[in-house]
Amino acid sequence: MKSCYKCGYSDENFSKVGFREECPKCFADLHVCVNCVFYDKAYNNECRETQAELVKDKEKANLCEYFRFKDKDTENFDAKKRNEAKKTFDSLFRD
Repeated sequence: MKSCYKCGYSDENFSKVGFREECPKCFADLHVCVNCVFYDKAYNNECRETQAELVKDKEKANLCEYFRFKDKDTENFDAKKRNEAKKTFDSLFRD
């Protein structure tokens, strides 16, 4: 389910978010980097999409054409996969 990064409000209508869309509960912008599947603090410019232009304020509406609304379930799945990979890697170097 897709939800607002700021208040957590979920709505099925969030599947197609326009550039100027706002959360109906807290009025935060929805078309923002922190709501995108490509947002990742570990990457250059905090974005995994290499062709995206730099967006300085990750919590303000932007015109990025690569924006894809992240899904809470997918986010949890990706974090789980990362943790499992890290554990496997760490186990290689244990005595």
